[in-house]
Amino acid sequence: MMDNPIPGRLLDLSRLVSRAGRVLTGIDRVELAYLKAAVADKVPAWGLVRTPIGFLLLDARGMQGLADRSEGREPWGAASRLARVFGKLDGMQQRALSDMRRLATARTHKGGLARLLRRHLPTGFAYLNVGQSNLTDRVLHSVRHGAEGRIAVMIHDTIPLDHPLYQTPAAVERFRQMLKRVRAYADLVIYNSRATRGDAERHMEGWGAVPHGVVAHLGVDLAAPAPEDLPAGLPPDGAYFVTVGTIEPRKNHALLIEIWERLAKQTTPQEMPRLVICGARGWMNEEVFFRMDRSPLMGKHLHEAAGLSDGAVAALLEGAAGGLYPSFAEGYGLPAIEAAARGVPVICADLPATREILGDIPVYASPKDSYLWQRRIMALAKGRQAGRQADAEAFEPPRWTQHFNKVFSLT
Repeated sequence: MMDNPIPGRLLDLSRLVSRAGRVLTGIDRVELAYLKAAVADKVPAWGLVRTPIGFLLLDARGMQGLADRSEGREPWGAASRLARVFGKLDGMQQRALSDMRRLATARTHKGGLARLLRRHLPTGFAYLNVGQSNLTDRVLHSVRHGAEGRIAVMIHDTIPLDHPLYQTPAAVERFRQMLKRVRAYADLVIYNSRATRGDAERHMEGWGAVPHGVVAHLGVDLAAPAPEDLPAGLPPDGAYFVTVGTIEPRKNHALLIEIWERLAKQTTPQEMPRLVICGARGWMNEEVFFRMDRSPLMGKHLHEAAGLSDGAVAALLEGAAGGLYPSFAEGYGLPAIEAAARGVPVICADLPATREILGDIPVYASPKDSYLWQRRIMALAKGRQAGRQADAEAFEPPRWTQHFNKVFSLT
């Protein structure tokens, strides 16, 4: 626990920079929220960005420049000649790193991080890493032992260890080693839910003393609906449902596709609802991709929509009969929380983190019981087709102000 006043904060922004030009997912959005809060706070703030050859240090002006580019207020600049040397980086990553070099107040090679931090940051600064990126021995040792900084890390879930079938063996081992480093180095671990804290501390207890932890529910910022951002054909006609999330095995899109294939045989065209799948294709899910690519329902009753803006997703949710979230595991479940915050009826799996945040607001159903899901989906669809909107219980989501009041009092 960080008991003394913090003279400065160093926020790791490596993940956010690596995501330049892409639609930000859950953890990316958390890092962006921290970036904006750190710049706005009275405690001096800096940003750390890993590059292929070392590290960049951003001051508050450089951090604001990154926020402006991440949120589309400023365009990314051209890639420098140096950035183009790194062939493993795509064009947007080259442009982002070039901009960060132009905005940086200092830079160093890989072995010079401790010296850079001692030169530019006050003794006792807090290093915050909420993106679970760049959590290497080099960085953590440089902060703790090389620059006398204190370390706070956010853990979003322990899914790789608790549900290894949804990850590659290499990814599981990388996560295990990362969590071991967090246990060894962190002064404070920030958890998005009590469920995540329980899971993470259960694993860390097997390796030694567990760092001090704090639970701070993530804030929910509801984007204004932007129907003008939707592609042609969306929203679909008639009653439709929305599911939001990367198309990966853990999210259980297979259950929804199974239901829609069955409905196509059991209902009339007039009764048949639509499903909009909002999310990019992920990993280890070739069977689902094959079914989607070969299904005669695609484009008619199933719609795949990747890369939508937050405003476009908000516009879809505003007119949806319901949001569907049959995940096998979640650390927080932000899409379901956002849907409930908009007053959209939610059907989801009964997971500890979801129950912790949403309580009895959703309709819960086992992610293995497709017939129960089908019955509940059709009940909502028939109500919408009859001109009735399901009465969703009022829900006030967690706010970032509450989150940062708690976290910044400790870091």
